[in-house]
Amino acid sequence: MSKLKLATVWLDGCSGCHMSFLDMDERLLELAELVDVVYSPVVDAKEFPDEVDIALVEGAVASVDDEKKIKKVRAHSKMLIAMGDCAVAGNVPSMRNPFGPQPILDRAYIENASLQQQIPCVVVPKLLKVVRPIHEYVKVDVFLPGCPPSADTFHTALTALLTGGPLDISELTRFGA
Repeated sequence: MSKLKLATVWLDGCSGCHMSFLDMDERLLELAELVDVVYSPVVDAKEFPDEVDIALVEGAVASVDDEKKIKKVRAHSKMLIAMGDCAVAGNVPSMRNPFGPQPILDRAYIENASLQQQIPCVVVPKLLKVVRPIHEYVKVDVFLPGCPPSADTFHTALTALLTGGPLDISELTRFGA
């Protein structure tokens, strides 16, 4: 049996979901027997592959680059998993929604800067007017809530999805679990 192709993607978020994913520690070796990681911030691949079996997506859609990326990820993935509260509900990145992008950019690059007070237009992608969770742009197959989801949640969910077992993370995603 050939291994499934797994990708992890980081949109607008803090990378906490990726850190929690890595916190599976030695259980990552079990998963490595079932998957090849073909795209991730933790590997060197620069372009999203044409065919991915499972894509884990962290973060909300906050910029035109995020919107373009999530649509490409969905188009090239058999299963898309929203990992973490930013991907599921917008969470912390959406806290800028009441203000809009311009006041946030002004505060960061003009008001709080003592040198070269200017809003970057090359490195920083154009921000969308409103930050939204990924399911408002593309179909999501599985939602893994949490800020971040625990390593146990990742392990339980991925093991079930990869082996065809039942997917029940309800006990793992309760507050205080």
